[in-house]
Amino acid sequence: MANDETRREGAPSTSADLNWKYFVAFRVFFNARFYYPVFAVMFHDYGLSIGQFTILNFVWAVAIVCLDLPMGALADHIGRRPLVVAAGVCMVIEMALLAFVPLGHPALLFWVFFLNRIMSGAGEACASGADEALVFDSLAEQGREKEWPKVLDEVMRWQSIGLVIAMVTGAAVYDPAVMQKLADFTGMHAHFTQQITMRFPIYLNLVMACVTLFFALRMREPLRRTSHSEQPANPLTLIITGGRWILATPLVMLIIVAGFLNDSVIRLFMTFTSTYYRLIAIPEYTFGILGASLGVLGLAVSPWARMMVEKRSFTFNFRVLVLLTFAGLAGAAFHVRYYGFLLAIPLPIAMYLLGFFISYYINAIVDSSHRATILSFKGLAFNLGYGGVGLLFAGLLQWIKTSRHIAGDEAIFAAAMWWVPCYFAVTVLMLVIAGRRILKRVNIPEVLRR
Repeated sequence: MANDETRREGAPSTSADLNWKYFVAFRVFFNARFYYPVFAVMFHDYGLSIGQFTILNFVWAVAIVCLDLPMGALADHIGRRPLVVAAGVCMVIEMALLAFVPLGHPALLFWVFFLNRIMSGAGEACASGADEALVFDSLAEQGREKEWPKVLDEVMRWQSIGLVIAMVTGAAVYDPAVMQKLADFTGMHAHFTQQITMRFPIYLNLVMACVTLFFALRMREPLRRTSHSEQPANPLTLIITGGRWILATPLVMLIIVAGFLNDSVIRLFMTFTSTYYRLIAIPEYTFGILGASLGVLGLAVSPWARMMVEKRSFTFNFRVLVLLTFAGLAGAAFHVRYYGFLLAIPLPIAMYLLGFFISYYINAIVDSSHRATILSFKGLAFNLGYGGVGLLFAGLLQWIKTSRHIAGDEAIFAAAMWWVPCYFAVTVLMLVIAGRRILKRVNIPEVLRR
């Protein structure tokens, strides 16, 4: 996976090249979740209620919010590799809990899933910022910072391939009918039920977790390029100084706010993707295929994103991002029967671009001494934004249900969808007004001007 264009032919791989290669592999296997196309129904088939599913998702979000920033600061204090390895360990535990939990004990199931959500959130928090900071600093110590877009391009392309495989395979192995046909075709004497096949995506992800941990262990800690001669400060000091630095650097704050305004509404829609598909009468057996198509989309967006950060300004790229997000939200609000998913395609495109843009700009501006901490601040802001929008949307759903007397969850959801693009337009307008004032008062780095 590593890019060899930057080395002489036949030259030995440097630590930066190896970290590059292992980082791409780590990201692919860490994010290739075979249970994604059946996430909600899997909880139900294990024996959990919709209410418990909601609580567990909240627990996952709280775990990330509480741990993201401390883990980022810890990465800047003790090194990035230990946190990346910890993320791999958390993923192994997370998957093992679901792979081996006994069924038929509702109370035990809930608490095992509760621990699973905490370990999942902890894994996300450990990886957040630390993996990027490790690889970027590996390149930076060799004066190769400009190759970072190539790393992001490679990550996006391979993650897209991983997503395609995970979505198609996960949906197929979860379906007992598909597995039974496969068993009959191969002459295997087996009888598959939903209680058996519902664990198959988890088993596959447990294997992926072990591979993820393997690549995390292969990474090497780079030399720390800091602007100070002293040893890295303790985590609490790093959090305080990182927060002060963001407040004193309005340009970075503008990038983070622009990011989470887009991220929050896109993730909100993606959370309800299966509900939206049912609303527009898409057959459930196609959910995995549609999810896999997002991976193919990522392959197409990757070179476009790299070209945009290298050739276009931050303001131009932000305008494109906003237009795509608004177009996708407005298109989805029409919930056109059968073909409505085509109108929502701008949303995953915007999500791919957003991840690329934010990682590129923040890593280009932030100093190595608190890179992981600042990236964790970004992750915290994104998760708080998503959680806040989720609470607003939940309140909106309740208000529509009680005040407009609409019956049925899908009808209530359809009515609520019209409010999302309106909310997004208002918040972006406020950001544009504030952003113009900020950009007039600060020196804009070349990396943002182009």
